[in-house]
Amino acid sequence: MAQGSDSNDASYKSPSPASRAGSSDDVKKVMRREKNRIAAQKSRMRQTQKADSLHLESENLEKENDALRKEVKQLTEEAKYLSSVLSSHEPLCTGLTPTTPDLIYPAHHGSYHQHIAVSHYQH
Repeated sequence: MAQGSDSNDASYKSPSPASRAGSSDDVKKVMRREKNRIAAQKSRMRQTQKADSLHLESENLEKENDALRKEVKQLTEEAKYLSSVLSSHEPLCTGLTPTTPDLIYPAHHGSYHQHIAVSHYQH
């Protein structure tokens, strides 16, 4: 006879229903832990990627901010220079004469501001 084929062998015991349920619970527990481990790993990876992305965005915004500050400084210096050129030129310029409001805004000759009487607005 082959070994282990005897049904009366005392060394082999079939698992009881309670131990099979426990084994099934253990398998479920292991599967749940594995699934949770993978989910936690993915979450940490997403968090790291988001932090890296924010860091790159921060660096880019700092560079852009520096460039804009330099441009503002340059434009401010240019405005000061042009203002000083204008100030030094004004006394020499013969084309400028004291202006009156009539020269800036010429008088209208009645054709632009005619008052229209509408009967239902009159009381």
